[in-house]
Amino acid sequence: MQDQGRSTRKRTGGRLKNVRKRRKNELGRLPTETQVGEQRFRTIDVRGNGTKTRALSTDVASVNKGGETVAAEIEDVVENDANPNYVRRNIITKGAVIETSEGRARVTSRPGQTGQVNAVLIE
Repeated sequence: MQDQGRSTRKRTGGRLKNVRKRRKNELGRLPTETQVGEQRFRTIDVRGNGTKTRALSTDVASVNKGGETVAAEIEDVVENDANPNYVRRNIITKGAVIETSEGRARVTSRPGQTGQVNAVLIE
């Protein structure tokens, strides 16, 4: 989410002067909308010495099936509470319900942050 900054006007209608410009750590990034398709990843640098692997698109999910984890093929996005339009555009976010080769599953990871899709089967 990109920071819009504070309002340029006071409650009374007077103008506010900027005390300083934005800091690098106050800037946000556009969301990574992970789609269903051939696997594509992007590595980005984050604050400190770390990196994040963002999944731009993926077609594999690690599905927790009882006590074991199996790799399943993602077929479709069935439901997404984050945004109804994401279902039409096949975008995967945390909490989305996906149709896999093992059955319907709810995504528990954040593919735009971790680069992988972890899910739990829905009974």
